[in-house]
Amino acid sequence: MAASSSPFVRPQVGDELELTVDSIAHGGNGVARLDGYVVFVRGAVPGDRVRAAVTKRKRAFAEARMVEVLEPSPDRIEPRAAHPGAPWQVLPYERQLAEKEHQVRDALERIGGFEAPPVARCVPAESPWRYRNKVEYSFGADEAGELVLGFHHPGSFSRIDDVADDVLASERVDAVREAVKAWCRAEGLSVYDRRTQAGLLRNLVVREGRRTGQVQARIVTSAGDLRADALAATLDVDGVLWTTAAGVAETTRDGTTRVVAGEGVLEEELSGLRFRISPEAFFQTNTEMAERLYETAAELADLRGTERVFDLFCGIGTVALVLSVRSREVWGVESVEQAVADAIENARLNGVRNSSFFAGDVRTAMRPLLERAGRPDVLVVDPPRAGLSAKIVRRVLEAEAKRIVYVSCNPTTLAPNARQIADAGYRLTAVRPVDMFPQTPHIECVALLERDDG
Repeated sequence: MAASSSPFVRPQVGDELELTVDSIAHGGNGVARLDGYVVFVRGAVPGDRVRAAVTKRKRAFAEARMVEVLEPSPDRIEPRAAHPGAPWQVLPYERQLAEKEHQVRDALERIGGFEAPPVARCVPAESPWRYRNKVEYSFGADEAGELVLGFHHPGSFSRIDDVADDVLASERVDAVREAVKAWCRAEGLSVYDRRTQAGLLRNLVVREGRRTGQVQARIVTSAGDLRADALAATLDVDGVLWTTAAGVAETTRDGTTRVVAGEGVLEEELSGLRFRISPEAFFQTNTEMAERLYETAAELADLRGTERVFDLFCGIGTVALVLSVRSREVWGVESVEQAVADAIENARLNGVRNSSFFAGDVRTAMRPLLERAGRPDVLVVDPPRAGLSAKIVRRVLEAEAKRIVYVSCNPTTLAPNARQIADAGYRLTAVRPVDMFPQTPHIECVALLERDDG
């Protein structure tokens, strides 16, 4: 039979399609095609035959949510628990590692233009389950109006799925969440509605020192009445904090926080060092694999004890202090002043005397730092998911470090940054993915770029 000559009609929002998924996109969605038109399917994995409803339509692609698995992939396995934050638990762990390695390689080839990039096998996690040292839960209400405490339903702005067993957090964190939920139900407290901006309860943030055994609970609310002391008395934790926030701001970062009971900071141990972590500070959410990540950075930096190291986006000083024991001096720059204060305190706590930390924007702080400290032998960058701006790349190149160690949480922004640095005379000599986030599509890796002097 002759092929149809009728033009391809793109699907509309709301259409239900039968699709065969052939790969996984960066970010974790399955990739299917209709006459070459790409459809990204949330929740699908390669080999699945699915029915999916279109949720967004563009000229070059559409997005869809999976309605039904018509024929499961040979690789699909039963999930351990319903958990929107663990979408890859339907894939065997070895397949997850292979996909992450492939996605790093694909980004460097396709986006960065590197031919045969030197990507190593993904370092597997020590614990594929119950590894998170920080979890942020959201308050909501179910269809019957009962208070729930869990995660946003995939693709939903307002629906919260209750959690009974968080397979990515420890049993102790589970117990804290359930105790808070039960207490809030007994108190008859209202839940904040982002649409109407009415209601009290917003979030619960639980942090755990995996090595110290300390646990901290922080409840986030709108302005209003909360018997916080009574809540604290019901919890088996080392510190209870209460943050009040107004409006629809980023509630866990904005607002006023006070210590209700116990300690206001959490302590954790990493690579033989002890760190004090303030409530808003960034700390890698997988303590055990953060050690592997920083060991990888130190190995690629090839420190011999004589080097001057710059650590940009240094946070509370974790990478800098790990590297300080192998280098002559380390200089850290971070835009968040509280994080810098934490870094200075962490250096003091560990008796580290060869580190200096400064608050400032990397774009404007680099030149004064070079004038004060001199040129670095090794420069470490650990930027946010958006990667390095063109101006920051220029500042990095001006430092003329022999080696640049790039710690990335997003290979699609690592790739163009690595290309910019390579075009300025550096060689991409090593890339090592480290699985910080099992059961999820998130990818962390460390790349080494070395100056080509001739």
